[in-house]
Amino acid sequence: MPLIEVHLIENVFNPEQERQIIQKLTDAMVSIEGENAGRDPGSKFQKSRAAKWGIGGQPLATLATEPVKDLAAGRKAA
Repeated sequence: MPLIEVHLIENVFNPEQERQIIQKLTDAMVSIEGENAGRDPGSKFQKSRAAKWGIGGQPLATLATEPVKDLAAGRKAA
C-alpha cells in the first residue's frame, strides 16, 4: 500500500480543500495501480508554520501568506 505524503503550509487550505486533495490523490494512485491492486493508498498531511517555508528564494516568514493563498485559489500571486 503506497503512502502519499503532502506538505502544506498551515492555514492555507480549508478542510474541504484538504478532503479534495486526499480524494484526488487517491483517485490518481488507483488509476495507476488499478482497482484490484490492493488497498487504497494512505494519505498523510504534514503541516508547517509559514516561517519554515521558502518561496522564490525568500523565507516565507518575510512575506505574507496571502500569495500562497492566492496560488491555492488559482489566482496569480502579487
